[in-house]
Amino acid sequence: MSSPSGDPAPDPGLIARLRAAGCVFAEEEAALLRAEAVSPEEREAMVVRRVAGEPLELILGWAEFCGLRIRVAPGVFVPRQRSALVVEIVAATLRETDAPKVLDLCCGTGALGAAVAAQVPGAEVWATDIDPAAVECARRNLSSQAQVRLGDLFDPLPDDLVLDVIVANAPYVPTSRIADMPPEARDHEHHVALDGGADGLDIQRRVISQAPKHLAPGGTLIIEAGQEQAPVTASLMREQGLTADIRHDEELYATAVTGVKA
Repeated sequence: MSSPSGDPAPDPGLIARLRAAGCVFAEEEAALLRAEAVSPEEREAMVVRRVAGEPLELILGWAEFCGLRIRVAPGVFVPRQRSALVVEIVAATLRETDAPKVLDLCCGTGALGAAVAAQVPGAEVWATDIDPAAVECARRNLSSQAQVRLGDLFDPLPDDLVLDVIVANAPYVPTSRIADMPPEARDHEHHVALDGGADGLDIQRRVISQAPKHLAPGGTLIIEAGQEQAPVTASLMREQGLTADIRHDEELYATAVTGVKA
């Protein structure tokens, strides 16, 4: 039975099971599970996995991000909705740039690169990650024209590659805070995608120190950051000669720091 809109009718029992398991968005999750084209037995197995605490995205095999269905894989960082702020900034930055070159650093699933490619026609997208599982996942989400490379930050890139925009959702959780994260992240995502060192900024420091030599004049580095960390991130950019700015989006609960090369 379906609702008049064609969506599956709400299942109060399923909603109650999910809510009892601690799922904050039980109604939305129930609707997504009900919409899957699977047998009742398969759907029940999916519900059992969710009630046991497995992330919904891994159960479905995908996550929605910026209007795209992004494939996910076990252990790989699942794209967060707050990262849409970074995509918004990239699209605005490149509005009048022909055939821009964009790098998705610490790419995870490649969600940022995929969203940029969808919103910036003609963009040449590169992506790197140190986690082989993430690189394999990103290759599935990005077009065959994108260059997805395995390696540490900028190391796998050609020496002569000059970029218009570098985006980085580098790990920025302080090591001591990982234990406080929701179990969906703490127990199911590789810690290399979460752990930013003692103050959460270890990887950002490396990104910022190396980025200027890879940016074209007027090029922009965009880093997702915690709101409390953002002033430090901006200061690190200024130390490298970049003109830094901090952007907040209260609705997305998101913060990004931009640095423009003179």
